Amino acid sequence: MTFAVFAGDKRAAAAGRRRTPEATLLGLAALGGSLGAVSAQRLLRHKTRKQPFAGELNLIVLGQLGLLAVLAVLAARHALVIR
Repeated sequence: MTFAVFAGDKRAAAAGRRRTPEATLLGLAALGGSLGAVSAQRLLRHKTRKQPFAGELNLIVLGQLGLLAVLAVLAARHALVIR
């Protein structure tokens, strides 16, 4: 879904139409759509140089990766305790 919204925003930009707010794009990424956001950013070359947007998206991705790492450690500890 996030990839599609980014693609729609890219088309709107090219056509000079109303754009999707950056807060919406970042919100979708923060709600679990970071893979779609980064994929769209890279594949469509959309918002790659726009700052602070690109930096904020990178922070969202790093935060989600950090959360996944913490969850992985907790899951591994839990697995060790159960055995």
